[in-house]
Amino acid sequence: MHNKCSPERSRITGVVLAGGLGRRMGGVDKGLQELDGRPLVAHVIARLAPQVGSLLINANRNTERYAAFGYPVVADAIDGFAGPLAGLHAALAAATTPYVATAPCDSPFLPDDLVPRLFAALTANAAQIAVARTGEQTHPVFCLCRRELLPSLAAWLQAGERRFGGWTATLAAVEVAFDDQSAAFENINTREELARYGGA
Repeated sequence: MHNKCSPERSRITGVVLAGGLGRRMGGVDKGLQELDGRPLVAHVIARLAPQVGSLLINANRNTERYAAFGYPVVADAIDGFAGPLAGLHAALAAATTPYVATAPCDSPFLPDDLVPRLFAALTANAAQIAVARTGEQTHPVFCLCRRELLPSLAAWLQAGERRFGGWTATLAAVEVAFDDQSAAFENINTREELARYGGA
């Protein structure tokens, strides 16, 4: 897959957010559910890895199975399956690059130019975080942010806050339109949706 942003790619760590409980899929580990003979997380890795310099997987269960994909696995530092913000928090703490990009493990169709477009908007607007948007809907779990936001996010989580959009509203944020690829942000939350896309 052609990478459109080679110069800055080495400055970005990607993280696949696979730390949730999969409640809407009956409590199974969503990232490990199969679609077209491969786990959902493998589809996400295949699309995200070429866009970043290094990759992490945020997971709180089945860490050996996630580690088998060949990338470091980081668990939430915040207890109680606190959601995608806790995964981003873990990634910001583990990353050594100035930027971190996120994608959820249940979105196998994510754009192959997600990170370059987010990075271009972030730098053009001198923003702290860039978030994907289609139509009127923002997709905060598809974001690129500066690693220096770690203290801000830690304070937000320590205050008991969990909403991704609530945190981004406190930042210098830019929304990046992906209306040309709105289907790319489809996520697979239930067994019915998995079956619809041909999964197990």
